[in-house]
Amino acid sequence: MDVLIILLILCLICLPIIVVGALLVAIFNRLTKLKILLQEGWSGIDVQLKKRYELIPNIVATVKGYAAHESAVLEKVTEYRSLAMNSTTNEPFASSTKVANENMLTTSLKSLLAVSENYPELKADASFLKLQTELSQIERDLERARRYYNGCVRELNTQIASFPHNLVSSVFGFKPGQFFEASDAEKENVKLNLNQ
Repeated sequence: MDVLIILLILCLICLPIIVVGALLVAIFNRLTKLKILLQEGWSGIDVQLKKRYELIPNIVATVKGYAAHESAVLEKVTEYRSLAMNSTTNEPFASSTKVANENMLTTSLKSLLAVSENYPELKADASFLKLQTELSQIERDLERARRYYNGCVRELNTQIASFPHNLVSSVFGFKPGQFFEASDAEKENVKLNLNQ
């Protein structure tokens, strides 16, 4: 009988410890999984950005052949491409510079494509049309990758902010992710100068 009472007391003491430990492990594993999904989402964006980086010199060279006097636009695209490529990071939690540089590059690409509207020969050039189609596909893929990444950020940030996950995340150093957002310049319509 004494052994039974001792076992019962041990169970009453150990059971809450086991339950709390299991809960902490489950929360830690959930946060780790979300962090890995966030890194995967960032990697998807990075793949699409690299495709875009490789395509941009071809577009610039094609436009330069038809619109050599549009050097300011061409230089901006080249400059922003360089900035974006040099701000490469595999860490989605420290990506504010990367996001800003990518937004500037996207805006300059829109301006470059708008310039092409002034040159009917360029718009009819088969290689330019092919490059433009490739860029459009890359931009669609990039948009999907950004949406996936932002969904991962939302899920991780929600978990980090909610109880009891917030306690575990603060103890183990889980940080919220940063959304990949469009800049104000990206949200504006590109202005075409059709009077040239």
